[in-house]
Order: sequence, then structure tokens, then C-alpha cells
Amino acid sequence: MVDQKTTAGTRVPAGQGGVPSLRDRLTRRKPVEKLVAETQAAEGAGLRRHMGFWQLSMIGIGATLGTGIFVVLGEAVPVAGPAVIIAFVLAGITALFSALAYAEMAGMIPASGSAYSYAYATMGEFMAWICGWCLMLTYGVSVAAVGVGWGQYIDELLHLTTGLSMPAELLAGPMEGGLINLPAAIVVLLSMFALLTGVRESSRVNAVMVAIKIAILAMFVLIAVTAVQDGNFAPFMPMGMAGVSAAGATLFFSYIGFDSASTASEEAKNPQRDLPRAIMFSMILVTALYCLVAFTAVGALNWTDFADGETSLAGILTNVTGTPVWAVIFAAGAVLALASVVLVVLYSQTRILFAMSRDGLIPKAFSKVDAKGTPRANTVITSVVIAVLAALIPLGPLADATAIGTLFAFALVNVAVMVLRKRRPDLERAFRMPGAPVTPVLGVLACAYLMVSMDLSVWVAFVAWLVVGLAVYFAYSMRRSALEAEGTVEAGV
Repeated sequence: MVDQKTTAGTRVPAGQGGVPSLRDRLTRRKPVEKLVAETQAAEGAGLRRHMGFWQLSMIGIGATLGTGIFVVLGEAVPVAGPAVIIAFVLAGITALFSALAYAEMAGMIPASGSAYSYAYATMGEFMAWICGWCLMLTYGVSVAAVGVGWGQYIDELLHLTTGLSMPAELLAGPMEGGLINLPAAIVVLLSMFALLTGVRESSRVNAVMVAIKIAILAMFVLIAVTAVQDGNFAPFMPMGMAGVSAAGATLFFSYIGFDSASTASEEAKNPQRDLPRAIMFSMILVTALYCLVAFTAVGALNWTDFADGETSLAGILTNVTGTPVWAVIFAAGAVLALASVVLVVLYSQTRILFAMSRDGLIPKAFSKVDAKGTPRANTVITSVVIAVLAALIPLGPLADATAIGTLFAFALVNVAVMVLRKRRPDLERAFRMPGAPVTPVLGVLACAYLMVSMDLSVWVAFVAWLVVGLAVYFAYSMRRSALEAEGTVEAGV
């Protein structure tokens, strides 16, 4: 039996005849120091550092504040009744635990791979691949789902301003009796072109869109609160706690995106300082807005009126004011708001793929950048695939599939915090998750609770996705891993 030296300078047993065993290959890890060194080495030759605290915060808010409140709220109210407010809190607490974990990890590992990179440093290559594969589902399907919601508001804005509606065949894919969701595909492709102009330019566009969406949600709260009636909150929990849990699992989709700031690590000026602050700031602001909007929405309109799943926030404004003017303003703002979500989440997806490509787990084309520091081929390929998905698949299945993949990835980040606290207590932490190890354990349990609250059909789809991921890993990724090429058995941390 021969020992092989790891990149961290320690020795671990190799397989028979000096060949790494399957277990060694699955558990090989990248040290935190190696991950940090790679991001520093790439500076000037890859992604460029130009983002400060506010730009990172705008990425987190831009990716999070979107379809969850503009569209999914109308689908969650019939499930939970007025207790949808509690469902938002339940989903928010789950997200908060993970946000704290992300803040600690992002301050130590400023890599664009986000949760994928954190898993690589703590649990090994196989779990990193599973995490990255789940993030592909999370970000890719999330973009498609938001694109579907964008199409709904485009049609509503058209109807409010002209009295006309888009042909039904162009607003839904074959699964919903249409031909293609054309607006959903268009917004993804428009975001692709924005990203291809450069990250600096697209981040400025996103900042403007974020300001607009915050303004229109504040407008909604100020108008809808004047119509809040106590009677609309009774009965408060008509579907019981089971309804709240089911709605919470669906509404977790509303919080997907706060971690997008961590995917911009390699384009941040001072990631160790600014990333934890940006993650927590965006999480707190978004949660406050969600709770206010949910409270005023169900207070201004009886929950039974949401039963058809078609009631929108713009429609509530029309009911409250008796005039479509405010609804038109809101719908127009929602169109811009949802476009910003597509832009930022699509950006995040390309950065996850960039990190995985640099590690050799997916083709190298995804980590090649142009003169502007933009991964052009990555952006084009990813955008086209997602545009097709958005054009053909309805919102409901997309949102649920996204949520379960995200919950799994978030659980792994909480585990990563516990692993590094034990293995590397010496590492400098710009932010420390308070209450550890209790809080990361609660984070894992909260994610698991929402996952088991999901329908069996969602689990079937998720397991099928994982099976495909396993096939890809063993047939392609494991053999082409950068650590495989280096002859690394297990990179200790």
C-alpha cells in the first residue's frame, strides 16, 4: 500500500498499488487555502473585482425580491388561508438560518462557486458535485419560473392599458394547452444580452430595477393597508398546520436568491468584509417587505377570493382604489422587477457553472472568459437552455422543483459550517454564525422539515434529477476532475 501526498501537505492511504480507491476519489477535498489562492490567481486573467457592499446587496435583493411575492403568493393563500403570513415567517426562519451559514462561509471562502465551493472544502468532491447539481436545478429552473411569472404580468399590463390580451397559445407551453410561453423565453434572452455587455453595466441596470421594485411594493402596502379588515383574517388557519407547512414549502421559493451575492465573490472588491454584510442586509430587507405585503394583501382581500390562483397584487389595488391606474403602475413595475430577478439569477447560474468548469467537473468552455471578463460561451449556452425550459414548462412545477433543490443545498451549507468549525477552528472568520453548533443544526432540520412537506411528485422529480446527476458524475466529471489530473487523493482541510 502506497501513500500519496495531498495538496494540504498530509498523507492518506491510496488504493491498491498506489491507485486511489473510489472512496478516496469521492471524498477528496480542496483546502480553503487552495480555493482562496485560485480566486486570487484568476484576478486579471478571469473575472474582475469591481463590486462593493451596495452592488452585492443589490444582487441579493434583485435575485430574491421577485416571483415569490408577485406571483407565488396568489398560489399559497388558498393552501394556508390568512395563515400564509405564518407560512412566510416559517420559510423566512428557514432561510435565515441558511443566510447566517452563508455569511460565515462567504467570509472565509470568497469563491464564485458559492455552496458548491463550500461543500468541496468540507465534504469532498462527490458532495460538492451533488450540491452543484442541485444548484443547477435551483438557479436554472428559478430563472425559467420567474420568466413564466414575467409573462403573466406582461399580459396583465397589456390588458390594463389596452383591454387586449396576448393569445393564450403564446402564454403557455404544451403542458398547459398552449404552444409556447413566448414572453418567458424573451425575458431570458434579453437578460442574456444584458450580461454579455459586461457585469459592470448589467449590475447598474439591476440596481435601478431593484429601486423600482422596492418602491412599488411600498406603494402596494401603503394603499392596501387602508382596506385591511379584521374579518378577512378569520378563520386564520382554515387548513390547519398542514396547510401552513405546505404553503411554507412553496413560499420558500420566495427566498431563493439571497445567496446570489456569494456567487459574485470573485468580482467583489473586499469579499471577506462585504459579502457577509450584503447577505444579511438583503435577507432582512426582503423578509420585512414580504411580511408587510402578505399582511396587507390578505387583510384587504378575503382569502377565499384567492381560490382560483389568479388573483394578483395589481388586481387587489384595483379592488381597493376602484381605478386601474394604480394597478397599471404596479404591473409596469412588476415587469421591471421580475426582469431584474431573471438577470441576477441567470448571472448567478453562470458563475456556479464557471466554478465547476474550473474544477474540471463540466466542460472547460464554461470557464473561458472574454476581454470584458464575461464567460461568454457559458452565458449563451445557459441562457438558451433556460429560455427553452421557460417557454415549455408551467410555473407551479418549476417553483416546487426549485425549492426542494435549494433546501438541499442550503442544508449542506449549514453542515459545512459545522465541519469547518471542528476541523479548522484556526481559520479567520469575518462573520461567525451565532449560536453554533445549535443554529446550523436547526438550519438543517428546518430545511428537512420543509422538504418532507412537499408532494410526492416533487420528490420523484428531485430524485430523478439526482439520478441523472450521478450518471453524469461517474461517466464524465469524476474522471476529468482537476484533482484527478493533479493526482490528489484527498485534499485535507
